[in-house]
Amino acid sequence: MFQALEHGKYYHIYNRGINSTTLFNEKENYEHFLRLFETHINPIAETFAWCLMKNHFHFLVRIKELSEKNTEKSILPSQSFSNLFNAYTKAYNKRYNRHGALFERPFKRKQINYNPYLQNVIAYIHNNPVHHKICNHPIEYSWSSYLSCLSEKPTKIKRKEVIEIFNDLDNFKNTHLQKGNYFEIENWIQT
Repeated sequence: MFQALEHGKYYHIYNRGINSTTLFNEKENYEHFLRLFETHINPIAETFAWCLMKNHFHFLVRIKELSEKNTEKSILPSQSFSNLFNAYTKAYNKRYNRHGALFERPFKRKQINYNPYLQNVIAYIHNNPVHHKICNHPIEYSWSSYLSCLSEKPTKIKRKEVIEIFNDLDNFKNTHLQKGNYFEIENWIQT
């Protein structure tokens, strides 16, 4: 049984295609998923990091606190994620003339409680393409929030807060250069 997503808490949200099915075949797939993420998730969560891979994805989010005026009408955070996955599956199935589930169920989530874990999970998410040997550095991969953290362009990512988690931009960059123990992080995430 998976834990409910609690307001005010940080979570690493991740999932993959059912039976390792490809989730993103082309640029439009990535873009559409991110648009749906904005529609379904931005109202209920703040995003600190994300990475979309061919057959899986990772997000680090903080579920927003309930405001007093929205307590009765609010959707459960886990329902918002389910709505995202259902909307994307419907569009993907229509586009590729397929049917059935696209994502594994239930989606995975790991609560992150401490600042060092926040740093490790952000670096882990951004370095996922490096870990999977798609590129040599996260700056080379388009479908993650790494570039948004470096940029000064407007973004929905909580860039200022992310950089503060690392103390400053130089430490953010240096931490991402270090070879992390990805197996240790993956084992911790799975527990």
